[in-house]
Amino acid sequence: MSSIEDNKIIARRWFELINEHKIEEICEMTAPTWRMHGGPPELIPGPDGVRELFRTMGSIEQKWTIEDVIAEGDKVAVRAINTCVQDSFLGIPGGGQPQTFTATFIHWIADGQILETWRNADDLGRILQLGARIESGTSEQ
Repeated sequence: MSSIEDNKIIARRWFELINEHKIEEICEMTAPTWRMHGGPPELIPGPDGVRELFRTMGSIEQKWTIEDVIAEGDKVAVRAINTCVQDSFLGIPGGGQPQTFTATFIHWIADGQILETWRNADDLGRILQLGARIESGTSEQ
């Protein structure tokens, strides 16, 4: 059984490994049944899902800065800021435009492995930074 402090270390390490582009090391800390909620739809479970997640991002340079880590029991919540440059996001070309957005992740951690991840990020803010515009719909007359 992992302690709350051990779980917080694991959650922080997950972000460090993303910053270092060490996907295989993330896979080592991921349970075979791992699932992500709030990420790409129909992401397969386990380490192969982690690999697929990072493949779906395409070319990206990113830096996560952790603002808060809160843990209780086997769950760790992390609020972080991401600064990145990505080729495209949700089909919108990145054009070299830097993006900064906030996100909260909750990891369910047991026996040193991440079993499940919930993601809630400011994806709308990201696409607006890339030049997307929201327009009201028009009704047919």
